[in-house]
Amino acid sequence: MSKQRFSRRSFLAATATASVVTVVPRHVLGGSQHTAPSEKLNIAGIGVGGMGKSNLRELESENIAALCDVDHEYAAETFKRYPRAKVYSDYREMLDAERGLDAVMIATPDHTHAVIAMEAMRRGKHVYCQKPLTHDIYEARMLAKTARETGVTTQMGIQGHSGEGARLICEWIQDGAIGEVQEVDAWCSLTYYPFGHAYWSSRWNRRPEDTPPVPATLNWDLWLGPAPQRPYHPAYHPAVWRCWWDFGCGMMGDRGVHTLDPVVWALKLGYPTSIDATSLDLNPDTHPLASIVTYQFPARGGFPPLKLTWYDGLRPPRPPELEDGRQMGHAEGGALFKGTKGKLVGGVYGESPRLIPESKMREYKLPPKSIPRVEGSHEQDWVRACKSGRPAGADFEYSALLTEICLLGNIAKRVDARIEWDGPNMQVTNLPQANQYVRTPYREGWGL
Repeated sequence: MSKQRFSRRSFLAATATASVVTVVPRHVLGGSQHTAPSEKLNIAGIGVGGMGKSNLRELESENIAALCDVDHEYAAETFKRYPRAKVYSDYREMLDAERGLDAVMIATPDHTHAVIAMEAMRRGKHVYCQKPLTHDIYEARMLAKTARETGVTTQMGIQGHSGEGARLICEWIQDGAIGEVQEVDAWCSLTYYPFGHAYWSSRWNRRPEDTPPVPATLNWDLWLGPAPQRPYHPAYHPAVWRCWWDFGCGMMGDRGVHTLDPVVWALKLGYPTSIDATSLDLNPDTHPLASIVTYQFPARGGFPPLKLTWYDGLRPPRPPELEDGRQMGHAEGGALFKGTKGKLVGGVYGESPRLIPESKMREYKLPPKSIPRVEGSHEQDWVRACKSGRPAGADFEYSALLTEICLLGNIAKRVDARIEWDGPNMQVTNLPQANQYVRTPYREGWGL
């Protein structure tokens, strides 16, 4: 009798406790990688003068604990917005000093993504890194490997991946809306011309020769990071570095990862077998004015072989099914999926797709929504993933492959030829000289 009474009393006490305490403190769960849903992440922003400024605003539900930028004047607006955050110039010093950080947001130029993300993951920090994930293919492979080994939560900054449009494309193709997809045209019609924007000379597509003084608020050596040494010039910083091979991944890295995201996702692409490029104005310093890059992908998991053509600074031919006067995709770019039963057009940022012609769209019975939707922003998808322990939508496992596909297009541009790609062994097999771009050398004192 007393034993039954004790058990009942214990049960009621435990039930009452459970009804009151709904969140287990982080220290009980076991460290910074286990954050209770009601707790705020301690987040540091690295590279906060440009796109990082927007990313941080989407993360204001959390505690913005520290800020790091090599140019304090460029980042001044962000520093002012978060007066309680500690300010640094060197991300390494920040990571040493701020032991209570849970996560970092990285929005530096492309060439420094990998070294910063790698250092953060090795210290057990969750990482949100702007696109493209890395500057070369070796870096992408290494970040994906380290993310797996450390178990931290990762996300690449491709906002469309959390949107409705990319999910609809996946669902419609899976539903057979256009039959088997054997060819895709994707494009970005923008250009970086004139290169360097503020810089102009008779050699407009070559590096500047004058050497103005480095601004007092800028740590130029840290801005260069692992890139080759060269004098400071406003043709590189701020905000005009994307067109330069040493610092940026060009339009393929800037917009290609956005536009090709639903292509890779919906068609379950893996490594391409060959990539062919033709470019306008090839030179060793800047990305071409325009390019056409053609990928060949093998058959995989119920999908036929695929020909993917990327138009850089150009637009593909209009399909005959598209009505006169109707825009194809987004004004800046898009993707045209060509199937055995029809065609589908999507935009560059995950806008809602359409079957063409419009009469096909009106006739189509939409399938059920089978892919989970994301509430709120892409950044908040990462926050929820950090707290729940589930993978984020565009984690490094996925984003490394997407980035690699884009970077392979850049390698084909640089050699101005067709390259054959051995994905498992990470090497170009037909043009050995092209492998110098698979893993680019770092400046002395830098490494992964």
